[in-house]
Amino acid sequence: MHPSKNESRKPWQNPITLLILMSVAMPIAFNAWSALLNNFVVERAAFTGIEIGILQSLREVPGFLAFTVVFVLLVLREQTFAVFALALLGLGVALTGFFPSEYGLYFTTVVMSAGFHYFETLKQSLSLQWLSREEAPQVLGRLIAVGAVTSLVVYTLLWSALELLGLDYVWNFAISGGICLVLAVVMWLAFPHFPSKTAQHKTLILRRRYWLYYLLTFLSGARRQIFVVFAAFLMVEKFGYSASQVTLLFLINYAFNWLFAERIGALIHRIGERRALTVEYIGLVFVFTAYGLVENATLAAVLYVVDHMFFALAIAISTYFQKIADPADMASSAGVSFTISHIAAIVIPAALGIVWMVSPSMVFFIGAGFALLSLLASQLIPKNPRPGQETLAGNAQTSPAAVG
Repeated sequence: MHPSKNESRKPWQNPITLLILMSVAMPIAFNAWSALLNNFVVERAAFTGIEIGILQSLREVPGFLAFTVVFVLLVLREQTFAVFALALLGLGVALTGFFPSEYGLYFTTVVMSAGFHYFETLKQSLSLQWLSREEAPQVLGRLIAVGAVTSLVVYTLLWSALELLGLDYVWNFAISGGICLVLAVVMWLAFPHFPSKTAQHKTLILRRRYWLYYLLTFLSGARRQIFVVFAAFLMVEKFGYSASQVTLLFLINYAFNWLFAERIGALIHRIGERRALTVEYIGLVFVFTAYGLVENATLAAVLYVVDHMFFALAIAISTYFQKIADPADMASSAGVSFTISHIAAIVIPAALGIVWMVSPSMVFFIGAGFALLSLLASQLIPKNPRPGQETLAGNAQTSPAAVG
């Protein structure tokens, strides 16, 4: 990945094509891992709610450390680091099937997760740097749609591999991780370095005027973590869903994203972030409450799909930040926001894994509480957010930056 003159570039060698290719590579590895994990750990490593809670907490440690991205950027270009992180994700997934034990799974999960969280941090930063404010909502929606199409293909192949070919977990993990690794090498070799329009701060930055963005990010991370960890686990443990049935659920989820994500991006651009997030959080209060009460396997599956539908609206948090932020803050703030969203994500799986052993329903009622807090916080977003008008909550947003 070396700088090249614009005139020597081919038409496809542009930032949006690279973002699209990244949006293809990541779900090949990560979504295969997500779809197979719960069945794999129960069938091969005899995991209970406690072990899955510990594993998911360990998975979130690299997310908590995402702020360290700014220090790595002192020695590595942002684009280069993103491709390296993607390769690390692929490696971790490829190795998973070879370590069917408690500590082996903890190890491969941390490797996979380090790649995933650094990659997601950098991809968000690069997207907000390379895209204009006008095109960002729709292009971000398009990237979700691209990831969804990829996921549809991945889940279709996974389902076929499990149901029709009887392919062992080892091969499913190895092939999906290996493809991601190969695509990362292709990105390294085929694309020149694309400079940022604004030089990025290489220090850790916390700005008081971004406080609402930090709060929304924290609550979103907490709420999302509860669902990601425990909703899928409920399907396997309580309702006895097989790996192929869980894969089928994921197929339905990503079919929705493929069909509607870009339109949702356009909708956010039209109605604004506050209204979009209000719709999401009202829906999620009901979804979590219903999940705590559900006794029917089919209804649980419907709720799982509905939650995923609402999740597409979450890009409104990113577009809100893009509107209020100093362009030079994107890389540092992406790392900080991932760290904030993972503070709760480290504590919640292990703590709620213990709650789960007493009352699975209570876990989801706690999730409904986080969704309600998110709803209240989102009402502080102005109709037209911009620097100097970040929230509706007085003048705190105009305070100077705190830079560490």
